[in-house]
Amino acid sequence: MIEAKNLTKRYGEKTAVADLSFSVEPGKVTGFLGPNGAGKSTTMRLLLGLDRPDSGDATIGGRHYQDLPQPLRVAGALLEAKAVHTGRSAYNHLLCLAQTQGLGTKRVDEVLELVGLKEVARKRAGGFSLGMGQRLGIAAALLGDPSVLILDEPVNGLDPEGILWIRTLMKDLAAEGRTVLVSSHLMNEMAVTAEHLIVIGRGRLVADCSMDEFIERSGALSVLVRSPDAEALKEDIARAGGTVTQSGAGELTVENLETGRIGEIAAAGGHVLHEVVPRRGSLEEAFMELTRDSVEYGATGGTGATNGKRGGTA
Repeated sequence: MIEAKNLTKRYGEKTAVADLSFSVEPGKVTGFLGPNGAGKSTTMRLLLGLDRPDSGDATIGGRHYQDLPQPLRVAGALLEAKAVHTGRSAYNHLLCLAQTQGLGTKRVDEVLELVGLKEVARKRAGGFSLGMGQRLGIAAALLGDPSVLILDEPVNGLDPEGILWIRTLMKDLAAEGRTVLVSSHLMNEMAVTAEHLIVIGRGRLVADCSMDEFIERSGALSVLVRSPDAEALKEDIARAGGTVTQSGAGELTVENLETGRIGEIAAAGGHVLHEVVPRRGSLEEAFMELTRDSVEYGATGGTGATNGKRGGTA
């Protein structure tokens, strides 16, 4: 299990993480979400002992990462895929890491094949594309066959086949009972990968719950209604307190009313219904709603201007 207890980290006057507590359990993929500047990367660095907290504690399996005698056998991490000696081949990069953990060449060959880099194993990593570099970073994270994986933006630079591959891999590893914590800005991808979410904003915890609960908490629920009497039905629904938009010919989207109430309104008005379907909001909609007050770096309008530059605590 990964545990963060009252973590606080400041850089000068900037508080990157503020009294943050959560735990990541094995057996499921846990998504780690937050707007730019929320403190996700800083938190991951604290978990891996790359930064020291000003207060609080971070442990993996009950121990500090730096106290693990062979850390890659316990926790594999991908924080920066391009953090590789550019003059080394993919094989030699992994071999150097393997030798520090008492791992043999057989394991190097296994992970190279697993991530699809077997054919380019002897090529210099400096010539790799972003997607290939990402695969090499994932190979390094998997090298020690760890029980814990901490992955920061693992699908960055991957093509659709690669995205499907890493999604399936993370799910399979979690199904084996491993602990998988993954951050991403791609909400659509997180929606089909993660079962549990930890969401932070401005360094503080916003949510720690299942995917379904997170979306339900946002209230992002609407009802699709199809009727040949859409125009008249729209007026009746509005009078009953529903928020209605006409999304197509004979098609309405209704908010603030449940399906049963919509059916009662239609029956009372003599309106024919062809379809009434509740639609759950998307993860993206829920994320935007629940982190609205936590956005630190956002657009100011339609001209492409931004409210400040991206900081170093994403």
